[in-house]
This record gives sequence, C-alpha cells and structure tokens, in this order.
Amino acid sequence: MTKIAVVVFLAIFALYFGFLIAGKTATPLEKRIAKIIEKPLERYTFENLRRTQFAENSITLGRLIDEKDTYVSQIFYFGTRNLNGKENRRVSGLMNVPKEEGVYPVIIMLRGFVPREIYETGIGTKRAGEVFAQNGFITLAPDFLGYGESDNPATDVMEERFETYTTILSLLASLGNLNKGLSASYSGKIKMDKEKIGLWGHSNGGQIALSTLAISGKKYPTVAWAPVSKPFPYSILYYIDDIPDHGKALRKAVSNFEKDYDIELYSPTNFYSWIQAPLQIHQGIQDEAVPVKWSDTLVGDLEKLEKDIEYFTYPNSDHNLMPDGWDLAVQRSLSFYKRHL
Repeated sequence: MTKIAVVVFLAIFALYFGFLIAGKTATPLEKRIAKIIEKPLERYTFENLRRTQFAENSITLGRLIDEKDTYVSQIFYFGTRNLNGKENRRVSGLMNVPKEEGVYPVIIMLRGFVPREIYETGIGTKRAGEVFAQNGFITLAPDFLGYGESDNPATDVMEERFETYTTILSLLASLGNLNKGLSASYSGKIKMDKEKIGLWGHSNGGQIALSTLAISGKKYPTVAWAPVSKPFPYSILYYIDDIPDHGKALRKAVSNFEKDYDIELYSPTNFYSWIQAPLQIHQGIQDEAVPVKWSDTLVGDLEKLEKDIEYFTYPNSDHNLMPDGWDLAVQRSLSFYKRHL
C-alpha cells in the first residue's frame, strides 16, 4: 500500500469512528467503509451463522460409481458460497439411491478427517451409506471443499474449518432442488421426501453435525459415531501430534485468531442448548482418537439440557467401532432413522 493510500485509509477510518463517537448515524458510505474494516471471520460466529440466510443452489448428478441390485451410487454436485465473497463454489460428493420406484427420506452423511493425499470420494461414509440405501434411504455424503472434485476452500486455515459448517448449511438449503436432479436421471420415479431429513456424522463429522443442529435449530434426527465434542480450539489442537510439523503452523494460526476474535463465539459446546433434534451417540471404549470420556461428558451435558438422546458404548471397539461393534451400531442407527423419519 502506498503512503498516499495509507493516509486516505486512515482519514476515512478516523472519519467513520468520529461519527460513531459523536453518536451520529452512519451514512451509506460509512457503512460500506465499516464493512471493509470489520473482522472478516466474525461472519462465522455461531450467532451470526444462525442469522445467515443460505441460498438455494441446484443439485446435479454426475457419473455412475457403482450399481447393485437394490441401489445405485453416483457423484453429485451442489454450490456453496464463501461468506467473505460473492462466488459460488462447487462441492462434489457421493450419493446412494434406492433403485425401486418411491419417495425416500434423505440422510446427509459427514465423514471425519482424512488426509487429502489419500482421500477418495466416499471414504468414511461409503459402507454405512450402502446399508442405509439398501433399507430405503437416499444418502448424500459431501466431499467438502478441497476434496474430491470440489473447488478449493478459503486460504485462511481457520476460515477453511468454518466453511465445513457453511457447506452443510448450503446443502440443506438446496435440498428442495434434489428432486430436479433425480428427475433428470430417474425419470421422476425416484424422489426425496422433503420433510424427512436426517444427519449422520463420524468423528469430526459428528462435530460438524452437532454444530449444524445448533446453528440451524432444525429437528434433523442425528446419529453421531465417536463425535469430536471438546471445546474449540482444543478439539483441533488435541490432534497436532499427527501433523507433519507437529502442529507448529496450526498453533500459530489459532494464536493469531485469538488475538482478534472471541474464541468462545466459535465453540460448539457453548451452543448445545440450541439443539432441538433427537440424537443417538455411539462410542467405542477402545477408541484412541476420541476418548470415551469425551462422549460421556457430551451425553451428560445434553441430558442436563433435557435433550432427546440415546447413548451406546461398545467395550471392544475402536474409533471405527471395529472389530465387533460396527454391525450393531449400524443396525441401531437404522432403527433410529426408521423411528424418526
């Protein structure tokens, strides 16, 4: 920035805040200036996201991935908007659709963390999604920005994290258009029931599901397997040993973020009271990625808030509910969705 530009900017800055101090109403020009100088990531506080209207975008279907006797798997696409910009970005994902003609509930499936270098569409959700599709549910598992065939996320690592929420909220806002995409591929014989929508999340996907429930206030029946449920940013700093640089860059990003923002406004644990949906939690006792005490505490906190919640633990199972909890967990999840959807 040139010296002249700096002087002009500071003059405008002083003018704007001079009006505020004087108690005068800001003019349209001053409001535009305020928008430029405000903290850009404040748009992502839970309170501000709750007030945000997410635009409907089209949902289109892509190439066929697999076809079985009872369901079809294929790529789907939808749009999500960066809250700090005007552009829509494309997100890809995996959809499972029952083959028999009918109207079906939808389950949005949210995976946990997977390194980009090994990621493939469907990792973390594929197996459970197939079971749900075989039993009469359409499943949509978004890749998230930066994964699969999706566009790139924000360059700011903190904003990239917050965009997981806005991606799912954009998908939920766009579900009314899913039948148009289905009609193009299935001649109107397969439709979604717009009134029956559920969420499923594993690990960090469970945290995204809980956050989505709080922000939206909707009653989407939700199943979470080993959800990450500690307060932010501890919930991400806990895993820094698994990062190649041992979390040096992430710790710096969090430290810089905390200098400018009230981190409590971004922590899902402070907003569980907003959740209105029935919940089912599954946790492996041998889980080394999400300690069982995290889920114990989560369930206890939700029970104190008088939320509708079921909790199942599996003594010999790990983070993926293996070796002997997966089948029972998926059947309990399926029963939950059949009751509520």
